[in-house]
Amino acid sequence: MKAFIKCLLRFEGKGSDLHEGALGTVSAYYGCVEAQGRGTLHCHMMIWLEGGLNPNEIRDRVLQTEEQSFKERLLRYLEDTISTCIPEYLDEESLESDQHSHPCSTRGVNFNNAMRNKDVHCLAKKCQTHRHSNTCWKYWRGPPEPKECRFDLDEKNVHPISTVDPVSGEITLKCLDGLVNHFNATILEAVRCNMDIKFIGSGPAAKAILYYITDYITKSQLKTHVALAAMETAINKLEEYDPHDDDCTLRAKKLLQKCAHSMISHQELSAQQVCSYLMDFEDHFTSDEYRGLY
Repeated sequence: MKAFIKCLLRFEGKGSDLHEGALGTVSAYYGCVEAQGRGTLHCHMMIWLEGGLNPNEIRDRVLQTEEQSFKERLLRYLEDTISTCIPEYLDEESLESDQHSHPCSTRGVNFNNAMRNKDVHCLAKKCQTHRHSNTCWKYWRGPPEPKECRFDLDEKNVHPISTVDPVSGEITLKCLDGLVNHFNATILEAVRCNMDIKFIGSGPAAKAILYYITDYITKSQLKTHVALAAMETAINKLEEYDPHDDDCTLRAKKLLQKCAHSMISHQELSAQQVCSYLMDFEDHFTSDEYRGLY
């Protein structure tokens, strides 16, 4: 993560000279590490760009007819930064032998354009192509409700050109393959694993991401070491002998003990998380300091 921040975002700390990275000139960032269902760790990160406009300013300027050049520049930047389909590579014969290759089979920097294009093509095809699974229909209640992928990835989600909604300012990027998760080619080349990227530039998108982040961070689980300490204190207290306890009080104590054990047994903690904590790795990365909001 530190290499990602330094080399790809090219952010070297507050007060340092700003450099243009893979996404532009970064002025701030905040990322949280979490474990997914299989236990592997990954990071959700928000990145602010230097000189960026707030969502309302972007919407107003995009919708003004005299500012067409701004809209065109913004869409050109987004199309250049965010890829929404598998990059073309014409050498199909060599691709057939590599269609099952692992994303990490290519190592190091390759200055040959043809090989690099082939590498990005294979990477995107392997890492960014969505394949529907039971997780996609996790919240589907069955007929007559339409069966839609909850990640909004579908063969029908194709947009031949990038557009801006004249009412809301909502930006819809050009997408030639509805089953490709959006990615940045430079970042994908470097991290060599699946990624996702989204531009937050309009009112609806900003509100949706704000709701998602707020909901996400407020449902965080009780940290296991805190839960264990709380359970130890509770059990020590409950096991203290009191001659005045009646059967009802003893049953209540046993019930509390069962609740405490049940709470701990449902704490999800992967081996990767344990290793991360033991090795004193960070669980979040930030360029700024923030106050807690309760």
